[in-house]
Amino acid sequence: MAAPILQTAEPAAEEKAVTAELGFSEPGAAPYGNFPCYSRFHPPEQRLRLLPPALLQRLFPPGGPDPRPLLGLDVGCNSGELSTALYRHLLSRDEGEICPVSPGDLRFLCCDIDPALVDRAEKDCPFPAAMSFVALDIMDPQAREPLLSSFLNRFGRSAFDIVFCMSVTMWIHLNHGDSGLLAFLAHLASLGRYLLVEPQPWKCYRAAARRLRKLGRHHFDHFHSLAIRGDMADRIIQILTNDHGMELVCCFGSTNWARSLLLFKASQPSEPPPSL
Repeated sequence: MAAPILQTAEPAAEEKAVTAELGFSEPGAAPYGNFPCYSRFHPPEQRLRLLPPALLQRLFPPGGPDPRPLLGLDVGCNSGELSTALYRHLLSRDEGEICPVSPGDLRFLCCDIDPALVDRAEKDCPFPAAMSFVALDIMDPQAREPLLSSFLNRFGRSAFDIVFCMSVTMWIHLNHGDSGLLAFLAHLASLGRYLLVEPQPWKCYRAAARRLRKLGRHHFDHFHSLAIRGDMADRIIQILTNDHGMELVCCFGSTNWARSLLLFKASQPSEPPPSL
């Protein structure tokens, strides 16, 4: 997941104190966005307030012919706080009440590149029967394909119902270049019926490069050669719609840290997108 953009010395001091308390050093040195206390600085509630609580009911109306559980994939789950908050939120009705849902009605597979963060997520998860956390480099096909296929095969499925990619695109882009970002987006577009993406704006790229440089770490290899830049939300919209045939269903607005939440749907010409 992405790093908070620290605006003043006070948040930076707080970040150091929190990470020291958790036993981590150099909190800014997270070249893959694997920050050990991410949710303390980008609280899940700031994203969830933008999403309709009955989103799942609108996207997948009850009473359909398929009784199988809905399957969600969270790419870049960090230590699981946002994944768990999303799970709770997606089971809420409009009035804010939690649905009496059995563990089989919604299943989440959550992955992150950092095994230590995944271990924390697994340990702290309040829904172990419904949520699985795995360490995975999503850019490694040899690791990715069997793991995702194994999960889907358990439910007799070939794709997820909804995929979440929250503040991950920048880290893929910085570490794998333009070609890596394009391959990543192509893969996301193939994984499920709906895709919710939160791209980082270009200013976050500069902040990430500056933070790594100040720590004396090697700079991101691809940063200066990136041709895909500027309005990253718009660029990602264009790639997913023009190159991969997805429909932009809704932009749910922006978080307090100026990141848009974009919902896409795999194109099905005979079926119009739902009204959100």
